[in-house]
Amino acid sequence: MALRPSSLPQRVRLFEMAPRDGLQNEPEAMVPTATKIELIHRLANAGIRHIEAASFVSPKWVPQMSDATEVMQGITRTPGVVYSALTPNLKGLENALAAGVDEVAVFGAASEAFSQKNINCSIAESLERFEPVLKRAQEANVRVRGYVSCVLGCPYEGDIPAEKVAQVAKALYDMGCYEISLGDTIGVGTPLAAKRMIEAVSRQVPIDQLAAHFHDTYGMAIANLYAVMEEGVSVIDAATGGLGGCPYAKGASGNVATEDVLYLLEGLGIKTGIDLQAVLDTGNWITQALGRKPTSNVALARALS
Repeated sequence: MALRPSSLPQRVRLFEMAPRDGLQNEPEAMVPTATKIELIHRLANAGIRHIEAASFVSPKWVPQMSDATEVMQGITRTPGVVYSALTPNLKGLENALAAGVDEVAVFGAASEAFSQKNINCSIAESLERFEPVLKRAQEANVRVRGYVSCVLGCPYEGDIPAEKVAQVAKALYDMGCYEISLGDTIGVGTPLAAKRMIEAVSRQVPIDQLAAHFHDTYGMAIANLYAVMEEGVSVIDAATGGLGGCPYAKGASGNVATEDVLYLLEGLGIKTGIDLQAVLDTGNWITQALGRKPTSNVALARALS
């Protein structure tokens, strides 16, 4: 086993953002439902045990996710895998529950401007909207995850104070979210900023209930992940093939590639239970299906060799 600093976690859980983050920002054509289902099956077979498989959002705003029910009901479920979905409001939650999701998620932002652009309301209003969602999910015995966007920068406001991120994260945690995923939505963060943000949030929310959701726009996602792992973060959001982006953050690249995260973790001797080669194969398959090139550095390096 490779040597590693004692502050790093012994085991890391990967939270796969596909096809939600992975496919919702595909502008060229609608991705077939069968392709989404096959992607989920391949990821589960590779050993990934937490997959956000759908988004129950308005098809008017995100047409790519209009088949969320068909996707959830078309999956052949692998025992031990949690299949979750994004549910921004009560209607989305009810649709998700009817489709048999295992877990749901709500999403807010640390930036007022981004909150208005993304979900058409203020941060305070978004938190009020989530209250009935949390209550109904608890009644259905379904866990809720919370997302906070723009934790290291906003396309409209620039730098975001770490204390603001901590306030929103604490509000979601106090509301009942079992885990808070902290998103560098536009991928502008650097390791020191990421550390300071995690330090501030962990004073309000236990570190073992925080997750890192970093985009790789400036190529810093892996460095930032290592930095927050040193602070105790042991849950990482990723998207196979480095797919994704954000329709309300111009220029934002996809989420950090699952392949690159696995390569980092394997080099550190950290266990995940995931087959890197199977994920590489899946990344090559889905990017070819979409007519795209993978952005995973590991995939590109393996292709050259």
